[in-house]
Amino acid sequence: MAKKHTIALFHVIWITLLGLSTSSLSAQNQNSNFESGPNFWEKVQFGGGLGLSFGNRYTDISIAPSAIYNVNDYFAVGLGAQYTYVKVKDSHDSNLYGGSLITLFNPLPEIQLSAELEQLRVNVNGIGNNNFSSNFWNTGLFLGTGYRNGNVTIGVRYNVLHDENKSAYSDAFMPFVRFYF
Repeated sequence: MAKKHTIALFHVIWITLLGLSTSSLSAQNQNSNFESGPNFWEKVQFGGGLGLSFGNRYTDISIAPSAIYNVNDYFAVGLGAQYTYVKVKDSHDSNLYGGSLITLFNPLPEIQLSAELEQLRVNVNGIGNNNFSSNFWNTGLFLGTGYRNGNVTIGVRYNVLHDENKSAYSDAFMPFVRFYF
């Protein structure tokens, strides 16, 4: 029952984010179109994330660059790419790669709401006695909220399309740290 309420809450956040971002974009387009030339690049920020995890029999290496265009002080849109390599000794290794569309909305300077549509190709191969292979596309729609301080946002996101039986991630909730410079 609590899971249904959580999913409903994230749907409300997402619909609100979509509505606010649409009205924000409409207001921006009435004032001026996306500009080309030097002004365009002044509104672009680059960032993303790096991940590195090592453990007993476990390795996880990730790189996820992204870029956003700040439409105004409240709304940004962007693109991201991702590559992740995971190896569990004597079990399997996997490669995940793909891209994403990112929408950020800052109703207050310290609060950031996000929606991210992610498409990943997942390739998993068994090692040793684990002779198996699994290759599939994984689509995720992440709705998130975070605390923003300057160029850094720390928060949590929820994949509303998470499928426990076939997913690139073990859980629908994921913490994140986002950097843009």
